[in-house]
Amino acid sequence: LLYYMVYKAAQVHDWILSWNDNSGYFFDDKQLHFIVMGIVGMGIFLVSYLLFKILQEHIVLVAAVYALTVMFVLTFAIEIGQGLTGTGAMEMEDVKAGIGGFIFLLVIFLVIRWLFLSFLHFVKK
Repeated sequence: LLYYMVYKAAQVHDWILSWNDNSGYFFDDKQLHFIVMGIVGMGIFLVSYLLFKILQEHIVLVAAVYALTVMFVLTFAIEIGQGLTGTGAMEMEDVKAGIGGFIFLLVIFLVIRWLFLSFLHFVKK
């Protein structure tokens, strides 16, 4: 999966370079990174902003989405680091296990939180 993603990113990179050369703009590498990553980052920001705006009443869900995103980045970074340094095998199963562990503990937390809040609600009535 990682190699496929890298291959697709390389194809997009080649397409952008070809478009740049054929369009007559001739941006250099740094300028293209500035433009493309600026656009990608703003796209991610706008989607995140809209999603979090919709979910603002549910701060636990917002925190879970954020934590899950960070966990995906962290687990992939660890696997890539293991592959580059030779300190371990770079395996998708490790990523699945890491994300699975987080989701498992998150569900336990959410169940305990729900039970606690339900108890408080019951006591107040």
